[in-house]
Amino acid sequence: MLVNKYNMFDLDKIIEVTNDVQNKSNKDLLLAMETLTTEFEKTKELIIDLTRHLDLVEGMYNTVNNEMGKRIRK
Repeated sequence: MLVNKYNMFDLDKIIEVTNDVQNKSNKDLLLAMETLTTEFEKTKELIIDLTRHLDLVEGMYNTVNNEMGKRIRK
């Protein structure tokens, strides 16, 4: 989620700033950048963690599936 309880900016404000960057104050731009940077990093970490989890699950599935394949062929 783009907005959390620690952030002074809300989603509507970020959208407003990004849709009219030329007319926004430096303060608004910096707050939007800080918020978006934080959200980018959190999202990236989540994707990395989920990718690792998916790889682990896939590996375990393949191990079990291979064993089942051997048993069925016997």
